[in-house]
Amino acid sequence: MSSSSPSPSKLSHIADFLHTCPAWVLALFVGSLVAMNLLANKSLGGLPSWLALDAGFLFSWVAFALMDMTVKRFGEAAGNILAFTAIVFNLFIVLIFFMASLLPGEWSASYDAAGQSLPAINAALDQTFAGSWYVVFGSTVAICVSSLFNNRVNVLVARWLHRDNFGVYASRSFISTGLAQFVDNLTFALIVSIPFFGWSLLQAVTCAATGALAELLMEVVFSPVSYRIVRIWEARQTGAAYLEKYVEAR
Repeated sequence: MSSSSPSPSKLSHIADFLHTCPAWVLALFVGSLVAMNLLANKSLGGLPSWLALDAGFLFSWVAFALMDMTVKRFGEAAGNILAFTAIVFNLFIVLIFFMASLLPGEWSASYDAAGQSLPAINAALDQTFAGSWYVVFGSTVAICVSSLFNNRVNVLVARWLHRDNFGVYASRSFISTGLAQFVDNLTFALIVSIPFFGWSLLQAVTCAATGALAELLMEVVFSPVSYRIVRIWEARQTGAAYLEKYVEAR
């Protein structure tokens, strides 16, 4: 076995967490990645010139909220496992979408009132689902980097605050998510927006910051719900066997 191959203990850790993790958490995480990538194709209009925002922000906060919940209950490593497993599933779905875009045929939305398919609309829909290699690459790198960053910061803030209540949960979640969303947006801008769309560095930084604030606001609104879910997990001892086997500072 090569030195780069995962050790059995790491594979066991991954398998144990995926067995422990509530199925809906992983399903919702994957769904949020797929949805945010599709909605990112729609830029929002009527905004100030310094704010570039796409419809993906409606879902981007979901992934970070799920990571924050997972880190709170199961630890940092579990949050990383959740994120990277979802990323792999997302790439598989992206591949299926790409294959579907190559199939001959017409999208139902391409038909006009007379029942004729409009080639330009059909091609645009194919392109929307096929995506561009640099967008897929940029978004994948961005979510990988920001996920690791989010989970690390979340744990560090928790260690610094030394308490366990909603205020602390909100603080660790908001700080980690706000910073990680900025890292996510900036990483994508550096890989995609600057070289391919002609953005300046100032535009990239400004839009990364303002976009992060908009995305963070969504998590702030729903934080009482996510905190309540974590408390239910704790009350029901969800993942107790996992926590006993993999002791982590949470």
